[in-house]
Amino acid sequence: VPKNLCIKIPENVSYKEASFTTLGAIAMQGIRRANLTPGEKIAVIGLGLVGQLTCQILKAYEFPVIGFDINPSQVKRAIEIGIDAGDTPDKAENLVKNFTGGQGVDAVIITAATKSNVPIELAGKILRDKGRVSIVGDVKMDVPRRIYYKKELDVLISRSYGPGRYDKKYEEKGQDYPFAYVRWTEKRNMEEFLRLLSKKLIQPEKLITHTFDIEQTQEAYRLILENPNKEEVVAVLFSYKPKKEQKDTIFFKETKAYKSKFTINVGLIGVGNFAQNIILPALKKIKNVHLRAAAGAHGINPQKIIKQFNGEYATTDWHKIVQDKNIDLVIISTRHNLHTPITIEALQHNKNVHVEKPLCLNEKELKDIIKAAQKSKGRLMVGFNRRFAPHTEKAKEIFKDISPLIILCRINAGAIPKDHWVHDPEEGGGRIIGEVCHFVDLCQFLAGSPPKKVYASLVPLGGTIQTEDNISIIIDFENGSRGIIVYTSLAPKNLPKEYIEIIGENKTVTIDNFKSSTIYSQNRRKKFRKFNQDKGHFNELKSFIEAIQQGKPAPIPFKEIILSTQATFDIIKSAKENGFKITS
Repeated sequence: VPKNLCIKIPENVSYKEASFTTLGAIAMQGIRRANLTPGEKIAVIGLGLVGQLTCQILKAYEFPVIGFDINPSQVKRAIEIGIDAGDTPDKAENLVKNFTGGQGVDAVIITAATKSNVPIELAGKILRDKGRVSIVGDVKMDVPRRIYYKKELDVLISRSYGPGRYDKKYEEKGQDYPFAYVRWTEKRNMEEFLRLLSKKLIQPEKLITHTFDIEQTQEAYRLILENPNKEEVVAVLFSYKPKKEQKDTIFFKETKAYKSKFTINVGLIGVGNFAQNIILPALKKIKNVHLRAAAGAHGINPQKIIKQFNGEYATTDWHKIVQDKNIDLVIISTRHNLHTPITIEALQHNKNVHVEKPLCLNEKELKDIIKAAQKSKGRLMVGFNRRFAPHTEKAKEIFKDISPLIILCRINAGAIPKDHWVHDPEEGGGRIIGEVCHFVDLCQFLAGSPPKKVYASLVPLGGTIQTEDNISIIIDFENGSRGIIVYTSLAPKNLPKEYIEIIGENKTVTIDNFKSSTIYSQNRRKKFRKFNQDKGHFNELKSFIEAIQQGKPAPIPFKEIILSTQATFDIIKSAKENGFKITS
């Protein structure tokens, strides 16, 4: 658990009580958004679980509280717990008049969940002039202008647990907000809820209507969603006994490694969409390959995959795969920041390694990988699959022994959100390192020559560089060839994603999105087409596995892997030198 989401439970607080902390923080944030001052009178609309907790916290701070819900039993429960008054929404206006001496409540906190507009309308009716409504629940928000304008009401949205929510730097990387400037963060709201528990000022245990053993999850959700016996349901807890030994590996077979003379045992690390949609279907088509083990951050996907492929074990600890003596090939398909440590450790155990691009995120990591690879008996392969696409191989054949070439790559990359992990310099490395590297390698492969010089310029958006989504690159190769890469997110979605054009010695080949090619020579024009898009993933894995089986070097020479990676880093240097700061 990231440190900003981890709070120590006070000694006098039970696990049952502490299990309400996250929901308690939601209620706490809804209260804070209402900007309350001592003595104000508050109404809570919606007395479900979060509404009940909201009422308890308000009473702990000694606010006068009135509550409303369409379910009379929830109103009764809230009154028993300690609110001053409550009823169904149809009786709200009269009750509020009596409760406030005809003035209206100072603030309304909506904790209901409904597609109806009744809560927002009711809040407007029962608020005093210049009152506030804090919206916590998922309700319709068609604000009635006449009511809200006449009273000059403030509408405030409460976002989950508090400041820090949805901020990766806060939630995942542990970068806290300064205490003096953000007094109540997500974590501090949870701490305050636990403090109220410790002081016995709130009693969430009174809200528990059912407790199920963790193995009875289906019965619990059936109760909540269907409730066949019309039972009163507020808080439903799962109970479990911590195991003495937490196992991070599940074995599905007691047998030794499945291995024949030519069979390659594979360990897959990283089981996300790319692995499931690209790598595994490709492996399934290759003969004499056995998926022995799979590792993922969470256990569900590795277990599912190993059962499907009749493998030996699933784990959340990738070190076990790297250290497994029966595994011949480690395939790495994790997020980019894990590529280097896994690659190095796998090479240190003399494994054959196939790592998806990028190989690494910086020059230091590249140097460390070079050292590990030079000492290892294993082969290193990077997922530069475009060079293995049938259309690329056809073009390579046409331009065999021809130089210099002009190679144009236009990539309609499409925009991805600024907060996407790929843009994170520590986790994804940015789109140049993470994606442009593909086309650097493709140009090197087609040119048949090492890169000598790079020039890059980012396209300013609104006068500043916002991301690495738009860049033009020139790569000069030692044999005189030149690669030109245009990578953009500005094109329309219906423009094909990738277009390659190779020109040399009165010949031209165009590759349209790796679905078709057109060959131009003298007065002739010929079309080469494959009905399905093929970017070379299958050929790439097949050629590497065959190299391992036959004791041959990896299909991409080690020097070319290093040069493509280094050239990608040099592109970033060039872009910075040309006056633009990459801020992604």
